[in-house]
Amino acid sequence: MVSSTVPAQARPETLCAAFQSNVAKYPDAVALRTLGGDISITWRQYGDRVRAIATGLAALGVGSGDTVALMLTNRPEFHLCDTAVLHAGATPFSVYNTNPVELLVYQFGNAGNKVVICERQFVPRVLEAVAKAAANGCHVEHVICVDEAPEGTIALPDVEQGASEDFDFDATWQAVKPEDLLTIVYTSGTTGPPKGVELTHTNFIENARVLEQFGGGGPEDRVISYLPDAHAANRWFAHYLTMLEGCQITTVPDFKQVAAALAEVHPSVFLGVPRVWVKVKGALEERFAAESPVKRRLIHWAIGVGRKKARADSDGVALGAFDKLQHRLAVRLVLASILERLGLDKVRVAVTGSIAIPPEVHEFFIGLGLPLCEGYGMSECTAGATLNGPERIKIGTVGTPLPGAEVSLADDGEVLIRGKMVMRGYRGDPAKTAEAIDSDGWLHTGDIGTIDEDGYLSIIDRKKELIINAAGKNMSPANIENTITDNCSLIGAVVAIGEQRSYNTALIVLDPDLAAAFATRHNLAGTTVAELSEDPVILAAIEEGVAAANNKLSRVEQIKKYIVLPEVWENGSDYLTATGKLKRKPIASHYTDTIEALYST
Repeated sequence: MVSSTVPAQARPETLCAAFQSNVAKYPDAVALRTLGGDISITWRQYGDRVRAIATGLAALGVGSGDTVALMLTNRPEFHLCDTAVLHAGATPFSVYNTNPVELLVYQFGNAGNKVVICERQFVPRVLEAVAKAAANGCHVEHVICVDEAPEGTIALPDVEQGASEDFDFDATWQAVKPEDLLTIVYTSGTTGPPKGVELTHTNFIENARVLEQFGGGGPEDRVISYLPDAHAANRWFAHYLTMLEGCQITTVPDFKQVAAALAEVHPSVFLGVPRVWVKVKGALEERFAAESPVKRRLIHWAIGVGRKKARADSDGVALGAFDKLQHRLAVRLVLASILERLGLDKVRVAVTGSIAIPPEVHEFFIGLGLPLCEGYGMSECTAGATLNGPERIKIGTVGTPLPGAEVSLADDGEVLIRGKMVMRGYRGDPAKTAEAIDSDGWLHTGDIGTIDEDGYLSIIDRKKELIINAAGKNMSPANIENTITDNCSLIGAVVAIGEQRSYNTALIVLDPDLAAAFATRHNLAGTTVAELSEDPVILAAIEEGVAAANNKLSRVEQIKKYIVLPEVWENGSDYLTATGKLKRKPIASHYTDTIEALYST
């Protein structure tokens, strides 16, 4: 078992207290802004809006013990409304914007929310879900629209004008206790209906002690909010962190605007799920390929030097004098300018998580000079349990325990977590809570891992997703998939198949943006993913990547046959969760004939 012994520093006991402290300390500093700066909200204005919205919610009957659902894109109103709900003594929670009606009905029924706050574009789906939830005995009383209020909804400005003679704003937020419910995070639901993870103020504030490893935070920090706020990690980094430390948030409603946001903001704190880093690396490689031969050789030399240093640092080995000199030259001539052009040159805290990042991709960014720390956790432990701290990033691991966390392995290798960051439980499901958290307080994660001699945790795969082939060999599909992705940036998603089979096969889906860029550079005729999935040049590049991956895999892990599918898998679809995780059972069910054909030819 390993644990952290970093001493705790004094922090506010609730997010409400932390927020009010920032309003008092940084009244004229910008707290929230939109990309381009058309909307800019200071901490004083943030505080005033929260007071007004909380008062209006109280006038609608929202109070202590109630819940409020939010279905919003990344925009300032999310932060205003979520924070206001907390100050009204209630609990806000977010639902993914891709959720279908039936899933919303389930979540509204589980949470028992009185109110939904949404955008006009989601109103038809929300109203249909509200009507169906009412038929099941769950009564949502009000739907509030933040942009334009159609019939059946209330406009947010009207809520802000509401008054409640019985509501004492200051007394209400001051009455919020550390063990009160901060939010409900609904799990990805890869194996069934999502579970409602109940997290308290203590859960988050305890988890936030990890900031001490990075020197804390403050109003000079810049954060970009672009991932869904129903994602626990985005709430952590791009909402609660700001409430705790006073950082500035730039909201980015469209994932395709992230590159522009990085270039504009030059954030000091940045969270990227692995797919983000894979896409950025692929886009850079396309850019490098278009350079002159001389410049291309210089870039490849510099990146190679950077990778060498990254590997040495990961292994705890010091570079020699000549290698240090080469690295300084590489930084000065190439690497620093790459980070600056990306907008990542000011980053002091960069984190990747949710699913494993391909090691080659991780090494690439560390080699550029980005302190990209891979962490591990899940919603049930407030997003994080371990992290590769900036003092030593050990590639291929997910780091050491966060302050206050204990990490252990069960007899079968399952990762166990204990600490104040572990959830209160699953909402309305004591049986599943008891399954997840044992009598000694250990959270059973369902992941299989190892811990090395330095206390660094490595995750092998989900316990239930390990492939056992016909010969009884256990394999990690995630490791196989990451190795393939590592070696071919054209791939958006790959699914390794091999359960009770004599060899492994794979379903491959192209990344539409990177495939299009590749097609342009090679003057290919196809313009759609369906056309590109059949293009001989694309298929040759995929074949080269799979072959390179197979050279790095053991013989039993190698992919013998595969097919490139003529379609795109979007997050929140039938095949990927809203956070980009594979829905393996639906994929296997839908593509049964395709998979069988790979084994019959």
